[in-house]
Amino acid sequence: LDQALARVSEPIEPIRPEEIVEVRRNFAEPIGAAETIARYTGKLVAELCAELETQGQGARRLDLLFFRVDNRVEAIRVGTATPVRDTKRLTRLLTDKIETIDPGFGIELMRLAATVAEPLRAKQMISSLAEAPEPDVSDVIDILANRVGGDRLYRFAPVQSDVPERSFQRIAPMAPDTGEGWPGRWPRPSRLLPRPEPIETVALLPDHPPVIFTWRGVRRRVKRADGPERVFGEWWKRDAELAAVRDYFQVEDENGERYWVYRAGDGEDAATGSHKWFMHGIFG
Repeated sequence: LDQALARVSEPIEPIRPEEIVEVRRNFAEPIGAAETIARYTGKLVAELCAELETQGQGARRLDLLFFRVDNRVEAIRVGTATPVRDTKRLTRLLTDKIETIDPGFGIELMRLAATVAEPLRAKQMISSLAEAPEPDVSDVIDILANRVGGDRLYRFAPVQSDVPERSFQRIAPMAPDTGEGWPGRWPRPSRLLPRPEPIETVALLPDHPPVIFTWRGVRRRVKRADGPERVFGEWWKRDAELAAVRDYFQVEDENGERYWVYRAGDGEDAATGSHKWFMHGIFG
C-alpha cells in the first residue's frame, strides 16, 4: 500500500549512454562527515579527469550522486562555462555544495559522472615571448554560476542597430563575439535606463539643447551640452518608424552630472515625433 501511495522511495537505475564517463566508490562502512565526503570527492574527480584526458574530453556538467543506506539518493550538479578537466577546479566546485547534502545515517556509494563533455585539446596561450597571455576568467564565472545560477550571468554584445535600446543583447559570459562593433562616433552612457523617462524642459527649437530640465521631481540647470546626434527609426521593422526621428544631446548640469536626453522628432515636422523630451541614460 505504501508503494502504491508513493510513500516509499523507489530508486531506479537509469539507462545511461555508453559515452558518459563516470567513476564510483563503494564504502565498507557508511560515511557522513563533510570532511570525509570532500576527501573522497577529490579522489573521484582525479579518477574522472584521468579518464577524460584519455578520451580528449573536458567536462561541461558533473553529477555527483550519494546513495544513502536508507535507499535515498542525494545529488550535486555543477556546470562549467568551457570544457574543463582541472582536478582542483572541479573539486572546488563540487565541495562548495557539500553543505547541501543530507547524509542521513550514512552514505554507502558515491558516483560521479560527466553527463555533458566536449572535446578539449591543448592550446597555445601565446605565440611569442613579447605577447602576454589572455586572462582566463572562466574559473570565476564557474564559481559564480554555480552559486547564483548560470542564467543570472551574462555580458552585453553589440547589435547592428542605431536605436540605442536595440543596439545590444545579452549573451553568455564566455560566448564568442558576435562580430559587431560598438558605435564609436558618439559617446554612449554607461547606464541606459530600462525605458526612456519623460522630462520637462525649456529649450529652443529646432536644434538647441535644453536650458533647464526637470527629471524625477528635481529641477536641473544645464551648464554644458553637446549635440544633436540624430537617430532615425528603423522603418523596415515597424511602419510607425517610417518618419520617426530622435535628436540626442549630452548635457551636464551645474553639479557636474552628465545625462543623455533626446527629443522625439526633428523639432519642425510633427510627423517625425511628438517633440517631447525624454531621459535615456546617465554618464559616469
